Amino acid sequence: MIEISKKIFYSLWIGVILIMILLYLQNPEIITPNYIVEFISSYNNEIMLVYILISMVRGLFLIPSTPFVIVGGILFPDKLLLVLFLSMLGVMFSAVLLYYFSDILSFSNYFEKTNSKITKTWKARLQSKKSTYYVLAWSFLPIVPTDLICYLAGIVKMPFKNMLFGVFFGELILDIFYIYFGNSLFYSFL
Repeated sequence: MIEISKKIFYSLWIGVILIMILLYLQNPEIITPNYIVEFISSYNNEIMLVYILISMVRGLFLIPSTPFVIVGGILFPDKLLLVLFLSMLGVMFSAVLLYYFSDILSFSNYFEKTNSKITKTWKARLQSKKSTYYVLAWSFLPIVPTDLICYLAGIVKMPFKNMLFGVFFGELILDIFYIYFGNSLFYSFL
């Protein structure tokens, strides 16, 4: 029964990701802050609820939070602290889910077979005393997805509090920058 559930979950998950990739290939601007602002704004009465829902579920599909954080600052310029709180809530929610569901997703065998050297390196790093610093640095760098480090932390059984602490502070610094700088940058172009 569990194997059937896993296959159904994988199929749905991969299906949604493939649909999103196809949508992106057909229309690359769907990931731009302007497009996301327009899309979310189309739900004028439910705008905050839509923003919260998107912020919470985007990590399950390994969609970067960056455009959504910037869009939050643009959509709610008078509620930047709330946007920061909601963005961090979404990031932490995704981090916890990916950490705890890493075993269920079972990609560890795939990673070990295809990239055994990299997997061993990161396993050693994430099980070291400096593991929190690695996660913090990874979370702070906008070029690498934070969701991936959370997944890897779950695979290697990194202490949960170390992963959570690193993600929180790395993303907090980055999100503050995105919300306040991204907001002012966007309005300077208008």
